Amino acid sequence: MLSPRLSGAAIDAIEHEAGVQFPVVYKYVLLMIMLAAFTSLTSWALSAIMIRLSRNVVSKMRKDLFDHMTTLPISFFDQYQTGDVISILSYDVDTVGATLSTDLTQILSSLITVVGSFVMMLTIAPEILLIFVVTIPCSIGVTRWRAKIVRPLFSKRSRMLGAMNGYAEEAVSGLKTIRAYHQEEEFNNRFRTHNDNAVNATWKADHTAAVTGPTVNLINNLSLAAVSIFGALLYMAGGITLGNVSSFVLYSRKFSGPINEFANILSEIQSSLAAAERVLGLLAMEPEPADAVDVQPITDCQGHVEFRDVSFGYTADTTVLHHVSYTAEPGKVIAIVGETGCGKTTMINLLMRFYDVTEGTILLDGVDIRQLPRDDLRQQFTMVLQDTWLFDGTVFENIAYGRDGVTREEVVRAAKAAHIHDMILSLPHGYDTIVTGSGNSISKGQKQLLTIARAMLMDASMLILDEATSNVDTQTERRIQDAMLQLMHGRTSFVIAHRLSTITGADCILVMDKGRIVESGTHEELLAKRGTYYELYHAQFDRPNEAA
Repeated sequence: MLSPRLSGAAIDAIEHEAGVQFPVVYKYVLLMIMLAAFTSLTSWALSAIMIRLSRNVVSKMRKDLFDHMTTLPISFFDQYQTGDVISILSYDVDTVGATLSTDLTQILSSLITVVGSFVMMLTIAPEILLIFVVTIPCSIGVTRWRAKIVRPLFSKRSRMLGAMNGYAEEAVSGLKTIRAYHQEEEFNNRFRTHNDNAVNATWKADHTAAVTGPTVNLINNLSLAAVSIFGALLYMAGGITLGNVSSFVLYSRKFSGPINEFANILSEIQSSLAAAERVLGLLAMEPEPADAVDVQPITDCQGHVEFRDVSFGYTADTTVLHHVSYTAEPGKVIAIVGETGCGKTTMINLLMRFYDVTEGTILLDGVDIRQLPRDDLRQQFTMVLQDTWLFDGTVFENIAYGRDGVTREEVVRAAKAAHIHDMILSLPHGYDTIVTGSGNSISKGQKQLLTIARAMLMDASMLILDEATSNVDTQTERRIQDAMLQLMHGRTSFVIAHRLSTITGADCILVMDKGRIVESGTHEELLAKRGTYYELYHAQFDRPNEAA
């Protein structure tokens, strides 16, 4: 802020009545060089500080987002694309971080520059400041007007980018299926549509925002021209020195420059605001409802489960389960069968309290599960799902997942029971072999066997098997039946199966149709009824002839 004033003083020393006063000029020039060096040093230090601040803020923001994401109800992940959520965690957070490290510094320094320049000009020639009474409101008005137009465009750009990322994630995950069905061109065309939407939204936002800078720059240049004219007139009238005119012009540039810079970075600010809106929107998502105040900790779970007149719908206008009632005695195996979409998995979701019932009650050992802590409730279950999940780590770590302090012997014992031990030994480093989350190094059936071995290590009172052998060949499936029986022994087990041959020994089979239990009983009892189960069973094996 002092440099223009020193420059004006140097000019006055050159124009001195007694001639050029070189010692004074040299002094001011030396001071300006020292100020320039000091300014560069402090600017570098400030940049380093803001980059560090931005890094810390971005790191904490991502951590808070991820931590918050783990508290969200399952319904959130059923409604939002994975790619869109990842886009918020990566692109949107980075956009906010970029604004913190660069734009925020520029805005704050510009604010100081504007105030300082105004004070300096006020001390030099307050009458010339009247020019800014007209130009500054014009610049502010244009900037605000364009900001209102640009903000929604950048919000749309973020949405389009999120949709494109979501589609890309979906396509990459299903690439094998896409190729198997020769749908590459169809998916390419769909991606092109998403890509075009994102590009067009980006172009429109950037193009619209780009108008602001040149418009404000035009106004500022007009004000500079007016300052020069009025300064010259004032100098010729003897009301101001030439050095002061020079200083005032330089201060006017400093004064109007930040306004122009702000207009030029308006697009980045609007982009950051749109990104921050999505980040804060995710943080504002309601977490899974807290446990009731009077919850009762589970101390000794027996595994007695009762569905009492349960109805449920994922939305207010659609009911998926209709008045479902049944009882699972401790240690018994309950199989749930039926056509796709009949509500089998929904019953498991309710049992685990991923969702709460709309009507009726689910009881565990005679207590409404809504009166039990969610963590306690879920720890009573071991789950083996159709969609297997492995994380990046060793085979040992993946099997031992979910239980602390597991020994190598216990893991080996579980792997042998799941008939996966020999396969593990054939890997390059045995149990220390690294497997990836995608599991490309092992087959899908082997991944499922690993998750079965993982379940065998868990000391839970109840077991949920959701198509747990769907990716295993028939011969392997038969080999692991004994292991599954060991796993289910003494545990209340809920088995969802499409292969009815795997649940013929269940203590009770619930047959579902359109969200209702239409039949229940043992395998032999249901076959004797010659009803829905009879038709499902023979549809998989030998269809009965009409005489039968």
